[in-house]
Amino acid sequence: MSGPGSTPWAGESAYAAAADGPDPGRAVPAGRARRRRRTWPVVVAVLAVAGLLGGAAWALLGSRLIAVRSVLVTGTHLVTKAEVLRVAGVRLGTPLIRVNTSQIAARVVTIRQVQSVQVTTSWPDRVQIAVRERTPALAVAAPGGGFDLVDPEGVIVLWAAHRPSRLPLYPTTAAVSSLHGDPDVAAAAAVLAELPARLRHSVASITAPSPDQVTLDLSNGVTILWGSADDGPAKAKELALLMRTHARYYDVSAPGTVMTN
Repeated sequence: MSGPGSTPWAGESAYAAAADGPDPGRAVPAGRARRRRRTWPVVVAVLAVAGLLGGAAWALLGSRLIAVRSVLVTGTHLVTKAEVLRVAGVRLGTPLIRVNTSQIAARVVTIRQVQSVQVTTSWPDRVQIAVRERTPALAVAAPGGGFDLVDPEGVIVLWAAHRPSRLPLYPTTAAVSSLHGDPDVAAAAAVLAELPARLRHSVASITAPSPDQVTLDLSNGVTILWGSADDGPAKAKELALLMRTHARYYDVSAPGTVMTN
C-alpha cells in the first residue's frame, strides 16, 4: 500500500499503464516505419513484374500481335511454291511461338522432289521455308514411254518425253521404283560427278553391274571401264593420256595399271 504523496510501486505503475491500453498519441517505432517503407516498393515491383510477364505471355501465346502473317518459300524450281505451302500447312494468324518448325519440315520433305528443307521463324510475323530440291543424274527408260529422271538416290524426280542430252541413259531391267537406295545407281552417279566436264557431256550411257564396275559408253562409240568412284582425279589424268591412242576400249579401274584395246 502506498499513502497519499507516496511514490507508486513500480509493479502498480506498470499494471496501470497496461490496463489503460496503448497511448493513441504514442509514435510508431522508427524501425517499424522503415520496414513498412521498404516493403511497399518491393510489393509494387513484384506486381509490376508479374504484370509484364503476364502481358508478354499473352502477346506471345494468345494475341495476334506476334503471329504468322506471311510464309516465304525459297529454292523451288521443280515443285511449285503453292504445293509447298499446301503440304506445309502453316496457318496464318498462328502465334509465332506456337509454330513447330520440325513438324513443318517433316511434312514438306515428303514431297518427292524435295531432298531436304530448313524451316525457320523470323520475328515478328514470318515463317521461312528453304527447300533443297533433288537433282536428276540419270535417265531410265519408262515402261510407258519416255524417261524417268532419277537422282543419285534412285528417286524419280521427273518424267521427260525425251532424254535430256546432259543425262546419260542408265539401262536396267529392274523396275524404276526399285532403284531407290540402290548402291549401283549411287556409284554411277558418283562417277559422273567426278568426271571432267568435257568427258561427262560425251557419256551416252552408263552401267553399273556392281559399285566397283561402273562402265561408260561414250557417244563416239568408245567404252571406258571406270571401276569404282574412288581415285577419280588420277583415273581422269591417265585416261586423258590414253585417249591419244584413239583406242575403242579403256580400262582405268586400277590406276597405275591401265589397259586399252
